[in-house]
Amino acid sequence: IMESIEGLLDALHVPEYLGIPELEDASNFILSFSTPTLILIGAAVFALVYWLAMRPKATKLLCDLNNQSLPVQGEPACRRSTLMKEDQYYCDDVKTAYEAFQRGVRISGDGPCLGFRKLGSPYNWISYKEVSSRAEFFGSGLLHRGCSPSPDQFIAVFSQNRPEWVISKLACYTYSMVIAPLYETLGTEGLIHILNTTESSTVICDKPGRAETLLSYVEGSKTPYVKTIILMEPFEDSLGGRGRSCGVDVLSMKDVEDLGKENWKAPMPPKPEDIAVICSTSGTTGKPKLAMLSHKGMVCCISSVLSILQKKITPRAEDTILSFLPLAHVYELMAQLMFYCQGGRVGFYQGDIQLLMDDCRTLKPTFFPTVPRILNRMYDQIHSAMKSPVKRFLLHCAVWAKQVELRRGIIQNNSIWDWLLFSRIQAILGGRVRIILTGSAPISSTVLSFFRTTLGCLIVEGYGQTECTGACTCSLPGDYTAGGHVGPPVSWSTVKLEDVEEMNYFVSNGEGEICVKGPGVFLGYLKDTEKTAEAIDADGWLHTGDVGRWLPNGTLQIIDRKKHLFKLSQGEYIAPEKIENAYLRCTTVSQVFVHGESLQSFLVGIVVPDPEVLPSFAEKRGITGTYEELCRNPEVRKAVLEDMTRIGREAGLNSLEQVKTIYLHPEMFTIAKGMLTPTLKSIRAKLRNYFQQQINQLYTNPSL
Repeated sequence: IMESIEGLLDALHVPEYLGIPELEDASNFILSFSTPTLILIGAAVFALVYWLAMRPKATKLLCDLNNQSLPVQGEPACRRSTLMKEDQYYCDDVKTAYEAFQRGVRISGDGPCLGFRKLGSPYNWISYKEVSSRAEFFGSGLLHRGCSPSPDQFIAVFSQNRPEWVISKLACYTYSMVIAPLYETLGTEGLIHILNTTESSTVICDKPGRAETLLSYVEGSKTPYVKTIILMEPFEDSLGGRGRSCGVDVLSMKDVEDLGKENWKAPMPPKPEDIAVICSTSGTTGKPKLAMLSHKGMVCCISSVLSILQKKITPRAEDTILSFLPLAHVYELMAQLMFYCQGGRVGFYQGDIQLLMDDCRTLKPTFFPTVPRILNRMYDQIHSAMKSPVKRFLLHCAVWAKQVELRRGIIQNNSIWDWLLFSRIQAILGGRVRIILTGSAPISSTVLSFFRTTLGCLIVEGYGQTECTGACTCSLPGDYTAGGHVGPPVSWSTVKLEDVEEMNYFVSNGEGEICVKGPGVFLGYLKDTEKTAEAIDADGWLHTGDVGRWLPNGTLQIIDRKKHLFKLSQGEYIAPEKIENAYLRCTTVSQVFVHGESLQSFLVGIVVPDPEVLPSFAEKRGITGTYEELCRNPEVRKAVLEDMTRIGREAGLNSLEQVKTIYLHPEMFTIAKGMLTPTLKSIRAKLRNYFQQQINQLYTNPSL
């Protein structure tokens, strides 16, 4: 070795005064070590070099995290994205939802597109090419039966998430028709309102039971426009006979596809400005409003999210998402469209939310679009399972250690803590999740930070609503502060704040109602110019009804809600959703509904205690019994109220915002009972009516 080094130095003409002759002494020193010692030294050096090369790197930043948005000249409290550019499209060849899917066909071809399964079975997959062909055949069948290939033709879909839902939607996109989703929680009045407003002559259903519901509307002369019902599942001949008796053709989806195959029509794609979908609002009050979303708005929305995720974490063809949020809602529509554009896979849940974790373990998704209620439930279950003080201590130590990395911008799922503790938590969602998207409602900073560390994946939180085609702001990769914000405006949107005088929110203080402008803003409410004018002002600003605050780093924080306000007898305005979000941080509370009246001076609450936490909570106070017995126990009610009051005080609620008395309800608020929207938001009018008797009793006798 020494001869080689000396020969190299001679060749390079290195002068002797550099001390090279002393290399001989160094080599003699090294050779004095034993062979095992030299091996250990070499291994240590290799390990050090390997660690330096492979140690986790901080997430690449898209912008300065201290300046995540830019002020707009001439508009007070108005900001835009640092990523904004003139071209709002992420992909040059994608300007419509139809083109987004066709790009996926080009990327994936015969690769898997839509997956479905039965209990205990693996997922079966339909390829991109097959989905595209079936959509053309089904769309051609609709045209052959008299549907018009234009944005004036509305096709209603009444179904749970499944492959046929997507094929129906793509058939409409392929021939410039408009999809109009229906869902059960709309109730009879809401369903009839949508069918009649859209004048839908064709309705596509998944199960015979839904078809029977529609036929009963036709028989009662409530839906005169419905002439064809197409079923995804097999049905009895008697159902077809019932349809014929009232002038409705009941057909199978396969028969319509076969008809289209025999009478195939070349695709007639939509223009970017055309309506793509009629997305009904949640309908928390009164009849649902029918928001018209354009192809351009949908593509601009997914383009803005893709530009945030960038190439390293952008969905790939081998990526998979689990579809369980309702396709009738804009959130799920946008998440899936983003995946189709990249040739990704979409696996559907079995239709039962109780089996969701089984679907996760089987599908092993890499992307997981979700809502805070799901994450909150997981958080509660994980902590309730850690009954041993030693386990709790280890969990807190591990979370603290990874949060130190998180503050340095590092996210990983292969540390020693992941190997020892967090792999079991990661296995709940299948063990492969890279990105979680959360939206539709606020998520607590505690839960957000916990899952960023334990799951070791990117979690981004978006804010938006149906009327702005999904997200208008989104947190950025690399910003892992638990600051309670929803990120800066995305590239398509400009966001400003306006004064809300009745709630003492003023732009001069950096607070006000959130208003949004840009190509993602909806086209208006179908056949409702009055409501459209209330939502979009003369300058094109969408008024969201939410109240926000600009933080110094240019991100938006949601602090209140202008809608659902009510006055107490003192004349003070109360925003119940803000109070409910504070109380949901209480470990004993699973669900809560806060109610107030203008003739009353205080608030009351309907609380569903966490069934896994309540027994141990009561036992610490010397109270035992079944879950239902504990809910009826006055001492338990008093203890839960004290716990809620403490949490509310920590959250900054004033005395008027704290509930004075509560009723413990032993059954969960559910979608099936009409208490929640498909995205798990409370339907306040339904909850008020359902618990009217208990509310009256609480006001009559507020003492526990």
